[in-house]
Amino acid sequence: MNDAIVGDHLAADASIGSKVFGPITQTDIVRYQGASGDFQPIHHDPAFAARSGLPQPLVIGMLPAGLVAGWIAETFGADNVRYFRVRWNASVWPGDTLTVRGSIARRYRDDEGDKIDIELPCSNQDDRIVLHCAMTVLIP
Repeated sequence: MNDAIVGDHLAADASIGSKVFGPITQTDIVRYQGASGDFQPIHHDPAFAARSGLPQPLVIGMLPAGLVAGWIAETFGADNVRYFRVRWNASVWPGDTLTVRGSIARRYRDDEGDKIDIELPCSNQDDRIVLHCAMTVLIP
């Protein structure tokens, strides 16, 4: 857990910072496919991708989502993650560099303790939002 990020200073509209991932390589994609068991050839086979009308193999959607979730789990502690939602907005391609920026949408208390809802838009190197994540975490 990142001690610099936790505490009373986590108020609505506060930034929790940003994280850059990439550029994403074909090796990253194949490694993720192996770990996930999703071997859809559209993500690793250039000929298959071309026959499907794509310029190159497409990054598997859960790879960038997993990168965002991993950053928040590392920051707040995996045991403190309570909710995770992803909305995909655009394709991610090998060679893309992704930047996720976190901001607190809401801070509140419930029977578990203090929580924050975090908005996490993720953009590519062209500043296009490729996915938007939202997470709820228990403040340690």
